[in-house]
Amino acid sequence: MPLFVYVLGLAVFAQGTSEFMASGLVPGIAGELSVPVGAAAALTSAYAVGMIVGAPAMAVLSAHWPRRRALAGFLAAFVVVHVIGAVTTSFPLLFGTRIVAAIVNAGFLAVAMPVAVALAPQGKQARATAVLLAGITLSCVAGVPAGAVLGDLAGWRSAFWAVAALCLPALVLVFRSAPAGAADLHEVSIRHEARELKATPVRQAMLLGALVNGATFATFAFLAVIATDVAHLPAGTVSGLLAAFGVGAFLGVTVAGRTGDGELRRGLALGLCALPAGWALLAMVGTQPIALFVVTAVQGGLSFGCGSALVARVMHVAPGAPTLSGSFATVALNAGAFLGPVLAGFVTESTGDYRYAIWISAAITLLALPLVVPPARVRHR
Repeated sequence: MPLFVYVLGLAVFAQGTSEFMASGLVPGIAGELSVPVGAAAALTSAYAVGMIVGAPAMAVLSAHWPRRRALAGFLAAFVVVHVIGAVTTSFPLLFGTRIVAAIVNAGFLAVAMPVAVALAPQGKQARATAVLLAGITLSCVAGVPAGAVLGDLAGWRSAFWAVAALCLPALVLVFRSAPAGAADLHEVSIRHEARELKATPVRQAMLLGALVNGATFATFAFLAVIATDVAHLPAGTVSGLLAAFGVGAFLGVTVAGRTGDGELRRGLALGLCALPAGWALLAMVGTQPIALFVVTAVQGGLSFGCGSALVARVMHVAPGAPTLSGSFATVALNAGAFLGPVLAGFVTESTGDYRYAIWISAAITLLALPLVVPPARVRHR
């Protein structure tokens, strides 16, 4: 795999840390800025909104930009908005910085994903996609728990400063190692690519991705309060629970990258079918610390493994849309990441029981099963 693909993975790691760290900072943000826990948890949804809006818009806007300039520009903007977030005392402004950060993150991914796939050796395109997604899951393993620890020790603002600093080496490496001429990897025809995305297999894969990610983030956005208010664990254990989820997610993405080729094979179908049972089990054992950690790690692996495989499938079934397929796969995932926490927040605020967030995850993944079983049966026949 070319070195620059791993450089892109490093940048995605820094951005992924920002995307997910809010879940570990919810109690601190809610307390200092005097907002409800549900409102602070909605910062995860705010990021998803920015990704939904930014992914297709940035893909079109940056289609003909020089790759090095586009990647560096998006990363530099990412640093600036995190500095603003670190110093603000206004929750609405903090909310706005999350949306802007997500838009530039979406722009970076819109450029990085087709570049990584085009630079990968023949037959290893799914692995190139997995390298970028592994940057996100590594942020769950290391970056997000570290952010939670920083939040406990020095306040939630320190986590924002840390993300800004983390982006700087990635920015330098993008300037130094971006391949020359990467802007001309393919001739872009936005209208042709948009028609390609209307195919039924593409829409099915994107809908599956949205449902899987919606279920994932319905629970992930509330993991910190599930640990402290449901399992009655000390606040210091939140970072460990987030790390357990991240370890599982990293392993899931790694396996998907090495075994997936964009086909809806038996392994992916079985993983999608296992997700509802796993979420239901987590809801039932959420009050038991050891079981909470173990099942959280398993669900992290299943969720991100299936999500990674579905991103590869979108790009596999839309070969004529190399620019837009990755960005619209991002839209699908983040549509789920937005709606899942919003629905879970509404239900948990109504019931006063954060375990209902996990039951929402189980219900969402049940909706995906009709999309999984018929295609598997047809191929078998």
